Amino acid sequence: MTHTILRLPAIKTSTGLSRSTIYLRIAQGVFPKPVSLGGRAVGWPASEVEALNAARISGQSNSEIRDLVVKLEAARKTAASEVRDDPKL
Repeated sequence: MTHTILRLPAIKTSTGLSRSTIYLRIAQGVFPKPVSLGGRAVGWPASEVEALNAARISGQSNSEIRDLVVKLEAARKTAASEVRDDPKL
């Protein structure tokens, strides 16, 4: 399974939001927090951005999107712990 990480320019293009609006929405809890790529680089899982865009397109409210963001970030942590516990890796 491929997990694509999108950097800020790609996020701006796919969402139509500016950098400041993206970080404002992160602070408001209606956009997922970025993943550290090391040093000063961050990115967002493409699947999370796609899910968020789909929720916005379907007309979900900010409270529904906030719930979605919580679920996406929880799934991210669960997936990370599964990778750590996988003896094949």
